[in-house]
Amino acid sequence: MSPEMVARRDVRDRLDDVIGACAAIRRYVDDERLPGDLVHDAVRMRLVEIGEAVRVLPADVTASEPGIPWARVSDLGERLTRRYFDTTRALVFGTARTDVPHLADAARRLRAAHP
Repeated sequence: MSPEMVARRDVRDRLDDVIGACAAIRRYVDDERLPGDLVHDAVRMRLVEIGEAVRVLPADVTASEPGIPWARVSDLGERLTRRYFDTTRALVFGTARTDVPHLADAARRLRAAHP
């Protein structure tokens, strides 16, 4: 994607990215036919994507969902990118099963507020 296209992405686009990545994570985790290592890698990549999308969301947008630790979500993406070797499977799968559904709900509410 060119730098011009990246610059044109707005809040709605970023929220759609988060919503789509959360949905993909749910599909990966729920599909028992997929090998665990493949799911782990796919979930990690989607968490990185979420972290990047969240990193550029304006604080005035995320402020209406204070139950989500937005800075920690962004930090997780950074950690998975820079310190991937220091991230356990338990953290990745726990985040996918416990935290991602709440994040998806919050992102959908924010997206509805930004038609």
